[in-house]
Amino acid sequence: MNHLVLPVTPYQQNCSLVWCEAARQAALIDPGGDAEVLLAAVEERGLTLTKLLLTHGHLDHVGAAAEIAARLGIPIEGPHHADDYWLKALPQQCAMFGFPRTEAFTPDRWLADGDTVSVGEVVLEVLHCPGHTPGHVVFYHRGSKTAFVGDVLFAGSIGRTDFPGGDSDALIDSIRNRLFPLGDDVSFIPGHGPDSTFGRERRMNPYVGDRV
Repeated sequence: MNHLVLPVTPYQQNCSLVWCEAARQAALIDPGGDAEVLLAAVEERGLTLTKLLLTHGHLDHVGAAAEIAARLGIPIEGPHHADDYWLKALPQQCAMFGFPRTEAFTPDRWLADGDTVSVGEVVLEVLHCPGHTPGHVVFYHRGSKTAFVGDVLFAGSIGRTDFPGGDSDALIDSIRNRLFPLGDDVSFIPGHGPDSTFGRERRMNPYVGDRV
């Protein structure tokens, strides 16, 4: 699996382009906006975009999904159905945060814990990790030990839980009991900011580290 992080929107959300080198097929994880920038990155690498993957329903992670899906005729997969209310409220989210209007949409496939998604020969495992939102999922590539964690965990921090549906206890449980057991050597790409490893966060993170 190859991947490239593409920050988008004024929130500098990390959209990840992942692709299978053998099949030259690609997916975008959390296409939050700037559709032309994302599509140009796909074209520059000679890839065929086959699907869009969403970790959760917040605007800065899904804002360009419906537009790209409609233009290319490709499916949207994820998040978990528990985030349906966030996707239905996309117009209100846009108005609240000053983004161009994005219409509500329903993914082609809701994801559940234990599901897999495929991009060519690349297989990503789905982990349901609620807390930041009820339907948040994480995509894990076991072969490269890489996790795309959205807004669950950050380098030195954790996701917010003060939005509707947030649950701090559930978030801590997701990190400690779903993510950290994958291994200290797993690298993760968060929804914002630099990447890190689960081992580094276990040692250093002031919210969920072993010393807390």
